[in-house]
Amino acid sequence: MHQRLTQWVLKHPVLVILSTILLVVVAASGAQHLVFKSDYRVFFGKENPQLNAYEAIQKIYNKSDNVAFIIAPKDGQVFTSERLEAIRELTEASWQIPFSTRVDSITNYQYSYADGDELIVEDLALEPLQMDQAALERARDVAINEPLLRNKLISPQAHVTLVNTTVQLPGINPVEEVPQIASKVRELQSQFIAKNPDVDVYLSGMVMMNNSFAEASLEDSATLVPVMFLIVALTIGLLLRTITGTLSTILIIIFSIAATMGIAGWTGFYLTGPSASAPTMILTLAVADCIHILTTLFHEMRNGIEKRQAILDSLRINYQPIFLTSVTTAIGFLSMNFSDSPPFRDLGNLVAIGVMLAFLFSVTLFPALLSLLPLKVKPHKARGDLMMHFADFIVHNRRWLLPVTSLIMVFIMLFLPQNKLNDDFVKYFDTTVPFRQATDFMQENISGMTTMEISLDTGKSSGINDPAFLQKLEQLSQWLRDQPETDHVNTLSDTLKRLNRNMHADDPSWYRLPDSQELAAQYLLLYEMSLPYGLDLNNQLNVDKSSTRLIATFDNMTSNEQIELEQRILHWLELNAPEYQVTIASPALMFSHIGQRNIRSMLLGVTFALILISLLLGIALKSIKFGLISLLPNLTPAAVGFGAWYFINGQVGLALSVVAGMTLGIVVDDTVHFLSKYLRARRERNANPHAAVRYAFSSVGRALWITTLVLVCGFMVLAQSTFKVNADMGLLTALTILIALAIDFLFLPPLLMKLDTHPITTTEGAIKDEKAKNAA
Repeated sequence: MHQRLTQWVLKHPVLVILSTILLVVVAASGAQHLVFKSDYRVFFGKENPQLNAYEAIQKIYNKSDNVAFIIAPKDGQVFTSERLEAIRELTEASWQIPFSTRVDSITNYQYSYADGDELIVEDLALEPLQMDQAALERARDVAINEPLLRNKLISPQAHVTLVNTTVQLPGINPVEEVPQIASKVRELQSQFIAKNPDVDVYLSGMVMMNNSFAEASLEDSATLVPVMFLIVALTIGLLLRTITGTLSTILIIIFSIAATMGIAGWTGFYLTGPSASAPTMILTLAVADCIHILTTLFHEMRNGIEKRQAILDSLRINYQPIFLTSVTTAIGFLSMNFSDSPPFRDLGNLVAIGVMLAFLFSVTLFPALLSLLPLKVKPHKARGDLMMHFADFIVHNRRWLLPVTSLIMVFIMLFLPQNKLNDDFVKYFDTTVPFRQATDFMQENISGMTTMEISLDTGKSSGINDPAFLQKLEQLSQWLRDQPETDHVNTLSDTLKRLNRNMHADDPSWYRLPDSQELAAQYLLLYEMSLPYGLDLNNQLNVDKSSTRLIATFDNMTSNEQIELEQRILHWLELNAPEYQVTIASPALMFSHIGQRNIRSMLLGVTFALILISLLLGIALKSIKFGLISLLPNLTPAAVGFGAWYFINGQVGLALSVVAGMTLGIVVDDTVHFLSKYLRARRERNANPHAAVRYAFSSVGRALWITTLVLVCGFMVLAQSTFKVNADMGLLTALTILIALAIDFLFLPPLLMKLDTHPITTTEGAIKDEKAKNAA
């Protein structure tokens, strides 16, 4: 059937080309509907328990998405009249940030103190230019000794401070909301630096992290994809020495990417950090089909076959292997639908669509283009000789190659369990990204970005004023402060202790919790009535005061450390406060759990893909025996790759948890092509295993190492991404593909010669023909 298709294509090349262009244009027009979602929540499915817990807390209290201006005077002096006035102006200007609901800084901190029988609540630095040195010193002492400010808005040395703006994203148009905020924030940053050139200002917070997801991906699209196109053009041009073939291949790639992204737009996909790397992957994978077709075509033409017949022969020889490899690659990527993270599901689906489109274009548009364009080949120069020398080496050394390669693989695989499941969402960006630089600076000087929000529900109205509850809240707060990871604890108990002291003439001995529920309720009411707009206690209390939110800030921790700390907190609460309903959540905690959840779900995905691919190979190769043999070189590359990863990094996070599934489909390609040529020699040429191995190397060896080179280069380009999720995924995938080629060249042939002992009489023609074919 496929031969009739090829013949029809070669009879009507112009019609095929015009029809394909029309279809691609229609499909690609859907790309205008593609939007980029720059919200960290997209990494989590609707059923994710950590996301649901966090959303539940956000509904009860004010949302805590924020932008942080980190202000670092070059001389290390924050508490001067001029600096405080600049901070006050920035605090006021920050209300202009779209969707802002609250602005906190050291200047507008609501400082409470007693004046006779009155409770005075006012800004800590209301008019900085009017403050004398004594007032500045007093403000400094208050700031660095106030638990609500120290390590939250001011460093212990008072050399770095923070202006924190809380925003409430409407979620009506998420594509524009975050960039809108980021644009205004950068405008304020520029204005501040222009007025205060002796001060450094960094930008951090969840909103800036969201914006960095989009910017990192757009930067990759602008730099990595063009570099990849250049690598593909140079590789094909230099190794196959064909301008026509190179241009035709690039056209196939462009059509595959354009049609895929257009279909994504029509079907309602949206782009995220991981799914935005789909064009780079499609570009890389689409090359393989064309290289196999070109390699065989040029071999035939060098042996005197007329171009049209050479195209027919090339498609006849390669149709089944490239169809099989395209399907298995698509299955590998489709296994990512088992992922717990929607962006990786989208990436898998997009690449699977792209790979199948690339196959479709390779067997229709590609031969049509080749039939019309001029093709010149140089006389045959025994190009298979190098691979034949390598084949001879493998055959002559098969007895020691099989055990040695097996031992090396097993040794490296032993280190696979040594990798640690880990995710640090701050380190999703490399150190060239401004958000990462800002967050690292904040970690070193004030506090980390890792937070845990703990909601304690008493179950009764005004229950948070109960002295028994307040004592438990104070004990929890103190226990958290005693933990080595803790930078800061924002708790209601500190506010009530301060108010109790204020109401007793600021006597330090009264810095303790009120001893009656009525007193605590009165203090809170009096305090809330004194607070200005935007600085109320809604971020800590619910409406009927039955629950309170404690926010603990920690050093930037790994996911394992966060999960371990979460378990410690839950254990403490179970022992000391079992009567209260507790919810613990935060973005950091969500990212900590997602890697582990993803690995569990992807194990099922990989198993499913493996079963499906094995069945396909068994049917295609018409042999259960060879289908089972193929499992070894198909499974081991990912295992060896993860073992080698222990020596490179040793950390497996969200991105790497999908690599086994996506590489499974890719590494099958080499095995399929090698086995199909091996079996062709055994069945059609009556060759013995040794001669069949030589034939396989001679016919497909060169195409395999060229496609592997292109794939490795492509994924190594992705490894240069500033978005570390994509970079690590690219690096490990490139490593796994390289290992797959080594296994297929050094381990699979000796394995075949060892296990394929069925006696077949070798014909003389088969031996002579080993060097005559260089098909792919």
